[in-house]
Amino acid sequence: MIVVAVVLILTAVTVPRLLNTVSDISLRYAASDFSGLVQSARIQAVRKNTFYTILQGTLPSGTPGYYLDLPKAGVYNNGDPVVPISSSVTFWPGIGSGAPNEGAFIASLNFTVNPGGSPLSFNARGLPCVAVANACPQTPGQGFVVFMSKPAVMGGVPWAAVVINPSGHIQQWTSDGNGNWIQRD
Repeated sequence: MIVVAVVLILTAVTVPRLLNTVSDISLRYAASDFSGLVQSARIQAVRKNTFYTILQGTLPSGTPGYYLDLPKAGVYNNGDPVVPISSSVTFWPGIGSGAPNEGAFIASLNFTVNPGGSPLSFNARGLPCVAVANACPQTPGQGFVVFMSKPAVMGGVPWAAVVINPSGHIQQWTSDGNGNWIQRD
């Protein structure tokens, strides 16, 4: 009986932590996948000497996703690089996500963050820009941040962020749950 009681107590303590860890890892994978799509957009823009935009939309399977709009059609086309989005992961481009200690995190980046509403684009030099008609002018000193969250199974909400600084460098960050942000790459 004592052994069974000890096993039950240990299980009650470790299972919630394990489930939260799995949720946190799942969010990190989503951030890593999105970061890879962003890097692909940057590389394609430089390679093809044009600008490219990452858009959010519904994929043919009916799942939401982000895709690199290669033909600049404004809709997903077969062959566009894509990252499907889990229904449990929420994306917030720009500021105002409600992430822990968001204001201090953004201030620590030392550049102006695009407030959101404009899809993330890269110009022919691989610099972040906001596409307007047939051009994508860069605003000097401006970059992008995309926040992501996923509710943990046993309470709490882990957060991640993909940061694109004005020089086009892409970084992944996660919050430790106490409002501290840790760079992951």
